[in-house]
Amino acid sequence: MKNDFDLLIIGGGMVGGCLAALAASDRELGELRIALLEAQPPTLPPTDREVDLRVSAISRGSQRILETIGAWPKIDARHLSAYTDMIVWDATGAAGGAGSLHFSASESGEPDLGYIVENRRLQWAIYEAPPLRDRVTVLRAELTSLELEDDNAVVGLADGRKITAALVVGADGAASLSRRLAGIETSGWDYDQRAFVTHVSTSSAHRRTAWQRFLPAGPLAFLPLADGRSSIVWTTTPEHAQQLVNCAPEQLAGELGAALGGVLGEITAAGPRAQFPLRLTHARKYCRTRFVLVGDAAHAVHPLAGQGVNLGLLDCAALVETLASELAGGGDADSMAELRVLRRYERWRKSENVFALGLIDALNRLFSNASPTLTWLRRLGLSAVDGNRLAKRFLMGRAMGTAGEAPRIVGGK
Repeated sequence: MKNDFDLLIIGGGMVGGCLAALAASDRELGELRIALLEAQPPTLPPTDREVDLRVSAISRGSQRILETIGAWPKIDARHLSAYTDMIVWDATGAAGGAGSLHFSASESGEPDLGYIVENRRLQWAIYEAPPLRDRVTVLRAELTSLELEDDNAVVGLADGRKITAALVVGADGAASLSRRLAGIETSGWDYDQRAFVTHVSTSSAHRRTAWQRFLPAGPLAFLPLADGRSSIVWTTTPEHAQQLVNCAPEQLAGELGAALGGVLGEITAAGPRAQFPLRLTHARKYCRTRFVLVGDAAHAVHPLAGQGVNLGLLDCAALVETLASELAGGGDADSMAELRVLRRYERWRKSENVFALGLIDALNRLFSNASPTLTWLRRLGLSAVDGNRLAKRFLMGRAMGTAGEAPRIVGGK
């Protein structure tokens, strides 16, 4: 029997939506019947002047992917904040001094290091991209069941419908229901940390610079916004995060100013606040016959390096490249769902993601403590990397998504 769809993507967040649009825009996959299952439609902030609390640092690789599907031009330039520099330093040092690390776009051959973009506006732009809008069927329902058969995958929806597909992609986040229904286990651990987020104004301009100071409880990041404010992501203890959510604006401003060492002058805190728990999760395998994982459903990382959504978008590009190669070689929708094909993608992306997860976790553990010995080693290491152009270019290439085994769409081989 003919399936309802050739490719069914479960989860319509930034990663799932991008995968749907990328597949629909591909020369080989574009003729397939593609569906995106997402119960909640995307929304914009209530006013054009409002800035969403959740933002992402979009790398050059991710920008190229978003340009390919036509989503990047859909983001209002007033809500795109390019950053040209990033300064990282240890709690015992000073920004720009010994024990600090300065990344600059001028050393990378690129006009900037990336962009700070609001999650809601990015998701909206992806849904407005022509490939998704014109060629993808969006199903507004919740997933309730998943059966992976020899001939197809059968997806049960909360409204009682049963949908069949040749290949199902789980893109439904770190708590992925599709992953659990597919019987794929994960490894990982909870961090005894939470991320506190808000937006603040500063008396000194952010100078298109991302500032990150490593404190004993976790890193504090000030990310430059297009309206001159800064988006705050402060990794700290659960108790402190809750205190920051509840305290008076003047107290919050004082704590932020002291924690950043006064780098951006006087701080004014008047916006909304939130906090959320942090966990590392990695799927033990990325695929089964007729099922494959992308994004946070496969790997959830600590936010200190801002790589979560970027790793997910690289997954999308790699999966599309792998599936398109199968079709170009004479395969069809059924053959691209075979384990031998999906494992090519798994081998590719799992090795890249393991490297990223391991590096980010190691950095968090190395810097989130007050050990005198580790403090000395941290400052020595930051200074050594800052003085080594090759090391800095390697790290910048990784952060920008253009190094390693990158998909062709972002400049890989």
